[in-house]
Amino acid sequence: MTQRTAPPPPAAPRRPRLLVLRALGLGDLLAGVPALRALRRAFPEHETVLAAPADLAPLAAASGAVDRLLPAAAPGRAVPTALDWTGPPPDLAVDLHGKGPESLRPLRALHPRRVLAFAAPDGPPWYAEEHERARWCRLLTSYGIPADPADLRLPPPDAPSPAPGAVVLHPGAGAPSRCWPVDRYAAVAAGLRARGRRVVVTAGPGEEELAAGLARRADMPAEDVLTGGLPLAGLAALVAGADAVVSGDTGLAHLAVAYGTPSVTLFGPVPPSQWGPPPHPRHRALWHPGPPGDPHAPTPDPALLRITPDEVLDALRRLPAADPAPLPASR
Repeated sequence: MTQRTAPPPPAAPRRPRLLVLRALGLGDLLAGVPALRALRRAFPEHETVLAAPADLAPLAAASGAVDRLLPAAAPGRAVPTALDWTGPPPDLAVDLHGKGPESLRPLRALHPRRVLAFAAPDGPPWYAEEHERARWCRLLTSYGIPADPADLRLPPPDAPSPAPGAVVLHPGAGAPSRCWPVDRYAAVAAGLRARGRRVVVTAGPGEEELAAGLARRADMPAEDVLTGGLPLAGLAALVAGADAVVSGDTGLAHLAVAYGTPSVTLFGPVPPSQWGPPPHPRHRALWHPGPPGDPHAPTPDPALLRITPDEVLDALRRLPAADPAPLPASR
């Protein structure tokens, strides 16, 4: 008698996949967290894959809205020409990178079943002056996906702060037009240290000389200058454990908002109505209104230069303590 072989067990059903393109920087990722969380709530059964720079993986995971990061980046704020996607086409692709068509092109090349994007035929209109967090939430809302721009807080990192209770000064920015002069940062550092506050200076790659110049002018000890490529986990822990953060319109300002750390953010060519913190007493945006500036100019923006060290010190005096509670929901 021939023995019959048992049939193989049925293959597990494939989990649908949702691909989100936001191959930009730290501040861009954090501004996109409310939209990412809205997608997670709307498609809980999907595997959510975020196409973004590889070093942002820890914060993407901390958002609770991303299952996997697909490394993707291009120089500046350019769009990657192709995405290293494997397997079947995405069931859903979402363009959180730009207004298109450039940012839509690498998604379309993967032949997703459905696309949500400003440049899609059924996408909503793009408003240039809209706040970044609100823009992406409106995109999703137009497709029937509720999204709250205030849903942006992150849980505190596990790593201890390298300088707990310090005031963090970050003189660098993505372009010279958004760099407040280093001698003014030094005046703020000197004023804080005269009151007995500990001040630490951070710098990104290529900004070491800015930090060193600030420290020399303020006569700061070497251990309070944190340069040399502080890992993202260490930077997150530093900001989460700080008394306050002072910076231009950079990723560090968004990180302070995400952790509820009091902050003073200095705006120049781009107004806070487009990239500023949510309205809350622990976050102060300093800006002198004027004609629109060039965010990529080779010199500091005139509006930024109108901010004085005394304004920054006064704003710091008015800040409340760090608040671990989430921000109020937007209405």
